[in-house]
Amino acid sequence: MRGGFAHAQSGSLVNPRVSVVVPVYNEEAVLPGLFARLYPALDAIGGSYEVIFVNDGSSDRSPALLREQFQRRSDVTRVILFNGNFGQHLAIMAGFEASRGERVVTLDADLQNPPEEIARLLAKMDEGYDYVGTVRRDRHDTVFRRTASRLMNAIRERITRIRMTDQGCMLRAYSRDIVNALNSCREINTYIPALAYTFAQRPTEIDVAHEDRAAGESKYSLYSLVRLNFDLVTGFSVMPLQLFSLSGIVIALLSIVFVVALAVRRLLVGPEAEGVFTLFGIAFFLIGITLFGIGLLGEYVGRIYEQVRERPRYVVQAILERKDAVSEQPKQRQA
Repeated sequence: MRGGFAHAQSGSLVNPRVSVVVPVYNEEAVLPGLFARLYPALDAIGGSYEVIFVNDGSSDRSPALLREQFQRRSDVTRVILFNGNFGQHLAIMAGFEASRGERVVTLDADLQNPPEEIARLLAKMDEGYDYVGTVRRDRHDTVFRRTASRLMNAIRERITRIRMTDQGCMLRAYSRDIVNALNSCREINTYIPALAYTFAQRPTEIDVAHEDRAAGESKYSLYSLVRLNFDLVTGFSVMPLQLFSLSGIVIALLSIVFVVALAVRRLLVGPEAEGVFTLFGIAFFLIGITLFGIGLLGEYVGRIYEQVRERPRYVVQAILERKDAVSEQPKQRQA
C-alpha cells in the first residue's frame, strides 16, 4: 500500500495525448452507462488516450465493475483502488499523479456532464489555453442548490479573488504543466480547480451541457458542500481572519460609545431597570460573534494540524494497469 506514485513506474509506455481522470464513489448504477458513452466519445476524438478510474472506497459493486471494464479495455484503462474513502479531490489528485497525458481532463462519473463535451474542451485548449473551466448551462439541479451555488460563488470570488463562474462543475481540462505543478503541492485540504487557476497563465471557461443524474443520488450533502467551501476559502485566503479582526475593532469602538451613552443617560435621567434586557441582548450578540470567531480560527488551526502530521493523503490498495500497453489505439472500439 502506498500514498503516492512514481512516474518512473510507467517504464516504456508511450505517453498518451489525453488522460481522463474519473473519481468513483458508489456509482454502480451509473458506471455501465458511463462506459458506453465515454470510450466512443474518446475514440471519436482521435489520437491516443487513457482513462484512469479512481475508486474512492466504494461500498457497492463499483470496484467489481471497474475490474470488468479494465479487462474489457485494458489497452486504455487504468484503475486505482483506494483502501478507504478519502474524498473526491484526493481521488483526483491520485489520478493526476498517475496520469501520463499531455492534457488531463477530469470528469464526474454521474453523467451529469456528458463525456461528449470533452472534445470541446480539448478544442479550446488547441487555441492556446492551458486551463479550461466549464459553466453548466440549463442546470438540472434543485432551486436551492442553484441558489446556494451562486451565493457561495459570489462570496468565494470576493474573498479569494479566484474567478470561476461555476465552481461545482468538475468537467475541466488542464495542461501537463499545471498538473505537474498540482502534483508538487502536498496540501491535505484543497480545491483543485481553484488551485489550478492560480497556476494557469491562460485560463478560460466554456459553456457545457448539463443533464439529469443518470441514476443514484448525489454524494454531496449540504454538510459536504459547506465543508468544501470552508476548504476553498481557508485554503486560499486569510481574509476571513482579517475581517473578523476588523469587526472586533469596530465592535469595541461601538461598545465604548454605548457605555459612554449609558453613563451620560444615567447622570441625566437616572437608572433604567428595563435596560438590563438590552444589555443581555448585546451580551448574547457579542458572545455569538466571539464563538464564531473561535470556530473560524479553529478551522485554520485544524488544517495546520492535519498538514503538520504529514500522514499519507490517501492509501492505494491496488492498481490495475497493463505494463505493456501503448497509447495508440484503434478507433471506434466498443466500450
